[in-house]
Amino acid sequence: MADAGFQQLQGYQTKWKCVKVGAGKTVKKGSNVVVHATGVVVESGKKFWSTKDPGQKPFGYQAGVGGVITGWDQGLLGAKLGEARELIIPAKEGYGAGGFPAWGIPPGGTLNFTIEVLEIK
Repeated sequence: MADAGFQQLQGYQTKWKCVKVGAGKTVKKGSNVVVHATGVVVESGKKFWSTKDPGQKPFGYQAGVGGVITGWDQGLLGAKLGEARELIIPAKEGYGAGGFPAWGIPPGGTLNFTIEVLEIK
């Protein structure tokens, strides 16, 4: 996998890059955020989840407080409204050594998420 354009998330192993520029409000620790997200297992190339799939809807969470996997939680801090980021999340900052077999994420699986910020409250 090429890391072209990716930046290291300070203090973490997760890498990120902006794929669509946003403006206005910024995701901060404690912000209530609504996003579109698509996750792919890097090792297999298989999509395991997308809020854009039929029957799915945008996902809401509180940023920076540990309610989602670490790479995502920290990787969206600083994103602006409308921004989309691509995140490469190592297992340690994703689902760990055990993976998440029910979603097809293998033990030690690396994740590639594309996340678009739809709302910031």
